[in-house]
Amino acid sequence: MTQTEKHNNILQTDLLIVGAGPAGASLACFLAAHGRTGILIAAAPGTADTPRAHITNMAALECLRDIELEQECRLAGTDSKHMEHTRWCRSMAGEEFARVYSWGHDPKHKGAYETASPCDHIDLPQTLLEPILVKRATHAGWTVRFNTRYVRLSRPSPDVILSEVLDELTGQTYFIQSRYLFGCDGARSQVVRELQLPLIKKPGQGLALNVFVRADLSHLMENRSGNLHWVFNPEEEEYPVWGKECIVRMVRAWDEWMFIFLPQPGADLKADDMSATNDEYVARVKQVIGDENVEVTLLHASKWWINEVVAERYSDGGNVFCFGDATHRHPPFNGLGSNTCIQDAFNLAWKVDYVMSGKAGKQLLDSFDKERQPVGMDIVTRANQGLRDHYGWQKTLGLLEDDMEKTRKILAEFEDPGEKGRLRRKAFREGIENTTTEFHGLGIEMNQKYVSNAVYLADQGEAPPAPKDAVRTLQVTTYPGRRLPHAWLNTRVPGKKISTIDLAGHRRFCLLTGPGGQAWKDAVKAVGEKLGVEVVAFSIGWKQDYEDVYFDWAERREVEDDGCVLVRPDRFVAWRSRSVIEKPEVKLEEVLRNVLSL
Repeated sequence: MTQTEKHNNILQTDLLIVGAGPAGASLACFLAAHGRTGILIAAAPGTADTPRAHITNMAALECLRDIELEQECRLAGTDSKHMEHTRWCRSMAGEEFARVYSWGHDPKHKGAYETASPCDHIDLPQTLLEPILVKRATHAGWTVRFNTRYVRLSRPSPDVILSEVLDELTGQTYFIQSRYLFGCDGARSQVVRELQLPLIKKPGQGLALNVFVRADLSHLMENRSGNLHWVFNPEEEEYPVWGKECIVRMVRAWDEWMFIFLPQPGADLKADDMSATNDEYVARVKQVIGDENVEVTLLHASKWWINEVVAERYSDGGNVFCFGDATHRHPPFNGLGSNTCIQDAFNLAWKVDYVMSGKAGKQLLDSFDKERQPVGMDIVTRANQGLRDHYGWQKTLGLLEDDMEKTRKILAEFEDPGEKGRLRRKAFREGIENTTTEFHGLGIEMNQKYVSNAVYLADQGEAPPAPKDAVRTLQVTTYPGRRLPHAWLNTRVPGKKISTIDLAGHRRFCLLTGPGGQAWKDAVKAVGEKLGVEVVAFSIGWKQDYEDVYFDWAERREVEDDGCVLVRPDRFVAWRSRSVIEKPEVKLEEVLRNVLSL
């Protein structure tokens, strides 16, 4: 076939997504909610066959809630009650060294989690999440093609992308012409390579081994509830080089588990060193369980590198965008991976639709990189630090020692009733407490801050300072570029409660005001009609559209009764005014034109 004949074999679409994982499939769903469809391709033969990502946090669920997928995800996943603890133990059936509350279950932190969102964490393995997303996308009109590998791209003109793809089943290549291309094709992203996006790489932290098994541990879990369990035997002298320690992760309560094996901390191993026979994997799993009566069925085993990589930019500056694991690669600590993928997609979808609809200028798309790349940098840094945060307790137990005699002396100090034992036990407790940056990372999950052309800051003054503990501490603010605060509302005659989160979003702008703010509602209606942009407006307060029944909104809004908060379709604050002003229509038009690059 000649090159000319090849180019005659062209499919045409506005939107081409490469990769059907959480990033690509969620983008298809969010675009479909705007009435946009296209083609979604993936090199894989189908959705994920191993559970990989699993923690689904409040920020991601809010995005899925916006398109009415939250409930389906909740029904498919494991409820938060099974995520109550993270434990450190000698075996799953054996002695326990420590436990901490996790994912909002600590009584000291429950209030902050309830303040943060109307959603709760769930444990939703990737094997269950991806089918939900792909089903929604296909039912909404997207064409999904698995076994289809992305090869290369060319540009016949600045606004046209020609993508060469390979059908892995037939061995034939063909071409897809699109207006936009989205590279969501994972850590080995061909789209990132084609664009030659520069990657910021830091030295990795070695290799890990995932062993996915079926094993009924329900008889053990009544007094050991939790979805993460660190298992290790400090006195153990003989162990496989690939399996000094193990993180046992619940996949399905309580009969499917991922055993994540880690070598001796600091060990310099190659990929071949992490290989073993299936029988050897199962034998080690049984040792970690510690109950010889438990039957173990091996489902899958695979190695992975602990990376610390983020792309310097997420776009070519035009109509090609990359995100998800293609642009941020890191270990699973803090459970930030797929959650960030979904939020990347939610941020981008409304902007693409608004530009395609003529409601916004092309420069709006520049804000995607400016807003989401810093988030990617933060979560890659945090996830890798989350692993390093475990070195403290490992050191206090002697797990970092090469000499077993030194380890035994360290362990003996725990039994000492005197000063030496007190200091050793205190150091261990502090080491365990230090890991709560992973299990109570509400700040890193929810405190994203955007500074871009899609946020109006000209009249806002200085941003509020970050919390002292920016990883753990939730920051509630309506400063532009921050997440809209959640507050429960109701009607004057009580009905079903509703969150401020649910008033906003749904693919349109939203203005929130209060008593004395009718001028804002009138103005935003006029401006929306003038610009051809949908903006809804609600008044919250005494005898208004919604009642601030707990007075939480009054506490969190940071504006007066007659002020306003203008919220983008992705529920981030675009602008706010402390109080009503003269000529509100003029100001709102200025703000929306700036935010939308009109």
